[in-house]
Amino acid sequence: MFAAFSAPSARRRGAARLAAATLVTGLVAAGPLAAAGAAAADGTPQSEGGASATVGGLKIYGAAVVHDDGTDAQVSAGLFEMSVDNGGTLQTYGVDIHNPTQKEARYHETSWSGTSLHGNKNAGKIRWIVQNSYPQVNDLARLAATAGAKGLTEQDAAAGTQVAIWRFSDGADVRAVDPQAERLADYLEKHARNLPEPAASLTLDPPAVAGHPGERLGPVTVHTNADSVTVTPPADAATTEVKIVDKGGKPVTAAADGSRIYFQVPKTAQDGWAELTVQASTTVPVGRALVSETHSQTQILAGSSESTVSATTTAAWAKKGAVPALSAERDCAGGSVDITAVNKGDKAFTFDLMGAEHTIPAGGSQKVAIPLQEDQPYDFTIKGPAGYRKWVKGVLDCKTETATGGLKSQTLSEPSPAAAGGMATDTNLAETGTSNATPLIAGTAIALVVVGGVALLLLRTRQTGTQD
Repeated sequence: MFAAFSAPSARRRGAARLAAATLVTGLVAAGPLAAAGAAAADGTPQSEGGASATVGGLKIYGAAVVHDDGTDAQVSAGLFEMSVDNGGTLQTYGVDIHNPTQKEARYHETSWSGTSLHGNKNAGKIRWIVQNSYPQVNDLARLAATAGAKGLTEQDAAAGTQVAIWRFSDGADVRAVDPQAERLADYLEKHARNLPEPAASLTLDPPAVAGHPGERLGPVTVHTNADSVTVTPPADAATTEVKIVDKGGKPVTAAADGSRIYFQVPKTAQDGWAELTVQASTTVPVGRALVSETHSQTQILAGSSESTVSATTTAAWAKKGAVPALSAERDCAGGSVDITAVNKGDKAFTFDLMGAEHTIPAGGSQKVAIPLQEDQPYDFTIKGPAGYRKWVKGVLDCKTETATGGLKSQTLSEPSPAAAGGMATDTNLAETGTSNATPLIAGTAIALVVVGGVALLLLRTRQTGTQD
């Protein structure tokens, strides 16, 4: 077990445990923009901010039986463990029993609206379960007494909790094999009540801003559960012309939840753009969803150590012409990825998106929905003026899977049914669906490339009037 997941520390999920953050800017000007833009396209896929992690495996688990379409399948049920980028560990449960979990899949924190929880009327009950069961309640004697599950072990507690979650996330007919785990699952199912979605551990709003040289671009509002964040100016002397400041133009050295910060762009600056990444160390709120960059089972957070979280915003500026701020967001309700473009320039910004032309007038904004099929991967780059690029990558995973031909195998190196149940140190992923397949690659996704002579997605800039 991990001391970092003790109930007292977990109950402080809404408060900062450590206030430390670094704001790092990657600033470029007109000369090196082409190279800088290419580098940006190789960066981190879009995310609204928070924790990014890699799933390591199913660590504490028991056995469960899923009754589906006249067949029974025994699976492992319990806690996953994830390693957070730059430090920290998360414990999670799955919320999509028929969807395999890819080995070493990359995950990032997200809102319920970007997952299969978006239309689930019982999503708040799942949050209640993870807050009121193991490992948040790690006093097993107390949990056993509350649930009437005498002699409850860690394996039973993890299995019972996962079984209760599946009943709400998938509507699954599933029972824990161990009687005590089953009693816990029944207790949790009966007593669960809807709770509101927890806030993100760290976000920056908006994810993109734009304007002209000589202006303070923003504001960008910090939203975090940390007490405060520390702002460190760029160390590279070549980037110090653009500064991070407050409303009055004073350089920012510290920020907190609700702080508003700006990009101060000198009047003499050449047309360009900058990316600002905020990093902090805090606990991730229990009940936050984590979604994969590949087709891998969505997870819900059950425990967090002190972990590194981050968020990014981008600023673009130009003296004349169109100056768009571009961002992307997954919309499960609409079955799409939505591209938002705000034009802060003095000329219209016109672009083609999947065969349709869109024009945003000077000072205007528009949201463009890219319709996708369920489980469809996407991987494309959005282009703006002066070499600006925005990489958008992921999988539209908005619904729980339905079983076809029986329950899929859920681990890579699965213990036999007779041996299911334990505290693994190296168990590959849960029988909530695990696949040995290589994660889907960009070749199967929507891409900003010409494939077989067909341009799948093209975003270009066209300014009205005389070109400068």
